Amino acid sequence: MNIDIKHIAKLSRLKIEDEKLDKFEKDMKSIVDMVDKLPEINDSLSLLDPTEPMTLRSDMAVTNKFKREDLLKNAPEVQAGCLVVPKTVE
Repeated sequence: MNIDIKHIAKLSRLKIEDEKLDKFEKDMKSIVDMVDKLPEINDSLSLLDPTEPMTLRSDMAVTNKFKREDLLKNAPEVQAGCLVVPKTVE
């Protein structure tokens, strides 16, 4: 199997140094091989018990944990309090 790491890096807008391409290709091949070895899952609903319905966790969302100014400090470009992103659609 041949995996084109340069093409994947271009699509994902990553810069990968040429000397690291072989390592990334080897790692990607091992990931694909691992996924190929995963067992098939029977799609029957035998694992679900209709007498015991699933319940949602009672997590509470944390609000106002960060201030907007603190979050925007990490952005590469900010304009009028908003993140500036590259145009993707013409």
